[in-house]
Amino acid sequence: MSGPILNLDALDFDDVEENGIYTSRRATISDLIGARKLGYNLTVLPPGKVQCPFHSHHGEEEMFFILEGEGELRFGAERHPIRAMDVIACPTGGAEVAHQIVNTGRVDMRYLAVSNLVEIETCEYPDSGKISVVAGPRGARTVRHLFRKVDEVDYYHGESTR
Repeated sequence: MSGPILNLDALDFDDVEENGIYTSRRATISDLIGARKLGYNLTVLPPGKVQCPFHSHHGEEEMFFILEGEGELRFGAERHPIRAMDVIACPTGGAEVAHQIVNTGRVDMRYLAVSNLVEIETCEYPDSGKISVVAGPRGARTVRHLFRKVDEVDYYHGESTR
């Protein structure tokens, strides 16, 4: 830890995704400044790209602060234009609060993301019908499973009832 202050110009991007439309660079901030209960990162999103699939969280609430660029926020069934200096709240819940940031502009979009950190998280992906479950402390997850919602089984499926 270098102390409670860090300049964004000093960050190294430790999460680089290049997967078609899902192309972005993220720099983790929280560990570098000693955060314990909140996660922070800086995201750089190229024009025409999104950072991740449309999703909602059941444990972590997120806030985004747009530093540069413009785009669109998919939020539930709506779409909202976003631009520099916008602050976005993404509370926990289901498809009604699912969210995704899209860079519809001509330059890189830069934004800060902040969320509370939980040890057990479930996310839903309405576009693809997936669910993810993770458990354990950040950086040392003991459970990480992604599955299709249609794979639902009865509570006693596979259990002996004798």
